[in-house]
Amino acid sequence: MKTFIATFYSHFAAVHFKKEIDALGLGRSRLMPVPRSLSSSCGICVRFETADPAPLERLVSEELEQIARVDGTEYITVYRAQDG
Repeated sequence: MKTFIATFYSHFAAVHFKKEIDALGLGRSRLMPVPRSLSSSCGICVRFETADPAPLERLVSEELEQIARVDGTEYITVYRAQDG
């Protein structure tokens, strides 16, 4: 299992994403404050664990800011919304 953090532009999007992760049965997930080293517009992120991140492509929306994989104490961006 790998751990990921998803950040959002709104609180509603974070809550919706968590519900979708849970519905897909991808693994454990929880809402939490965004770590300082990851910026976020709304301040809330979803931390989740999954063995297979491929189904996440279905959850990409205009409210998703980024998804980062947790690697020890570092965050490796695996998805970032495009500007403009």
